[in-house]
Amino acid sequence: MIQTGISFNEAENSIMIKSMVRDFAEKNIRKNVMDWDEAQHFPVPLFKELGQIGLMGVLVPEAYGGSGFGYHEYVDVIVEIAKVCGSIGLSVAAHNSLCTGHILTFGNEEQKAKWLPKLATAEWIGAWGLTEANTGSDALRMRTTAVLDGDHYVINGAKNWITHGKSGDVAVVMVRTGEAGSSKGISAIVVERGTPGFSAGKKENKLGMRASETTEMIFDNCRVPKENLLGVEGDGFKQAMKILDGGRISIAALSLGIAKGAYEAALAYSKERQQFGQPIANFQGISFKLADMATEIEAAELLIRQASDLKNRHQSVSKESAMAKYYASEVAVRCATEAVQIFGGYGYTKDFPVEKFYRDAKLCTIGEGTSEIQKIVIAREIMK
Repeated sequence: MIQTGISFNEAENSIMIKSMVRDFAEKNIRKNVMDWDEAQHFPVPLFKELGQIGLMGVLVPEAYGGSGFGYHEYVDVIVEIAKVCGSIGLSVAAHNSLCTGHILTFGNEEQKAKWLPKLATAEWIGAWGLTEANTGSDALRMRTTAVLDGDHYVINGAKNWITHGKSGDVAVVMVRTGEAGSSKGISAIVVERGTPGFSAGKKENKLGMRASETTEMIFDNCRVPKENLLGVEGDGFKQAMKILDGGRISIAALSLGIAKGAYEAALAYSKERQQFGQPIANFQGISFKLADMATEIEAAELLIRQASDLKNRHQSVSKESAMAKYYASEVAVRCATEAVQIFGGYGYTKDFPVEKFYRDAKLCTIGEGTSEIQKIVIAREIMK
């Protein structure tokens, strides 16, 4: 039977996974959220634990040590973690969909067997390098180069804004192997930590997502075996764009989790906070804010589920993932903003959770393509 639409019946897998992730987050993440945030601490041992329960290889087939689930389950994982801590949700998403996802999608059998089992179990943490200081959205003019020298590529340059750029054990790096500005001039190469000439640079001091490590990756005559090339030379840009299609579902899910976390905190607080002899939830000014938040969250989730459904069926998802990422990220910012407003002065303090949702949410409108880039993608798709 041909599937023509999304099923709204929640699968047993999803119910079980959400319950498991929710319990894990409550026991192992919530109590540490503000300490990690204040210290800008990337808690590597936590990710090892997440790997042990299958959450660092959600989409990886069981044959490579992964959980073998689809995108609906993957979205569930990210949402439940992000409801508690956006930083941890971001790192889980980046590891799963970018580095691991790139090797899973474009690696040959030998490459997948070499790297996926370590990534899926979080024995190794993964990073993914596309962005550079002077080429954010203009990736075709990247300056990091790879020149073939015998049996090795020699890489020179630097990548910026890289999640796990210091602590990651392996990175998929986009490099220029051809002419600048050419979509066939970019290639994807896997670089392992410890390779001479590969080092970490500046760690960013960020507004939010502070427990998710973001650093430079620097390459100085870094020699990498040519068998670390993913696919064929010149296919890296095309590969990266496909990976970003899936990555946008990840950021949409991250946004949804942050929005839900902010909404649930605001809803609970509005029922408890008394003013003029009654809960502030009784006042229309507050209840209408909550109504808007609840409606936009539902709409964002539907867009995400639509994109996930198409991804599971291996269909084109460029438009749908861009729509989901664009809308959900903007919803996260609005919900976090309204949550702070509902908490009033308390919402502006670190004693309550909504100020962190407020700080974390903004990145979702920037990372893996700004809201403006999503509009370009959507417009391009609808004009076809």
